[in-house]
Amino acid sequence: MLACLAMAEPLSSFEEALAGGHPNSLGRTEEVVDAVLADRSRLNDLYRCYFSSDEVVRLRVASAMKRVTIAEPDWVMDFIDGLQSEIAAIDQASTQWTLALIFDVLASRLSPQQRSRAIEIMQHNLEYHPDWIVLNNSMKVLGQWAKSDPQLATWLQPHARRLLDDRRKSVASNARKLLDQLT
Repeated sequence: MLACLAMAEPLSSFEEALAGGHPNSLGRTEEVVDAVLADRSRLNDLYRCYFSSDEVVRLRVASAMKRVTIAEPDWVMDFIDGLQSEIAAIDQASTQWTLALIFDVLASRLSPQQRSRAIEIMQHNLEYHPDWIVLNNSMKVLGQWAKSDPQLATWLQPHARRLLDDRRKSVASNARKLLDQLT
């Protein structure tokens, strides 16, 4: 894919590359990921796109950051403090549900304080976020982490019970699975 980029546009602006098209499409997200993976110094350029005024750009940067985290988790650790403060404050579902997945990939690398902050962010999302993907990913990751954290498991139980009757089948189903796992 990088050879195609060299002949096309050099992706000097990730924000431009991530903009446009149908909001449900990846657009040029995979090209941006390839560019970052080819040059680690471009990760900061990608991170800055979280602050775009364009909702579609923010959606795609969240997807791109998740993909970079899976490929190169150590690189993303340089951005964990910003992810847990600046990015966690962005009120957009795609940002929040990808944060849960990023935290899960980075779980073994997080300091106790970073892990505690990640849990706090996901707990807040599980309590207050209306988006079904945010709820499902928060339940999934918190449920995994609760296997080694009895206090978290205790906190999760009433929240899983609350979501058992959610009108969205996937949320209710995942709440049932989580509750079964916890009890």
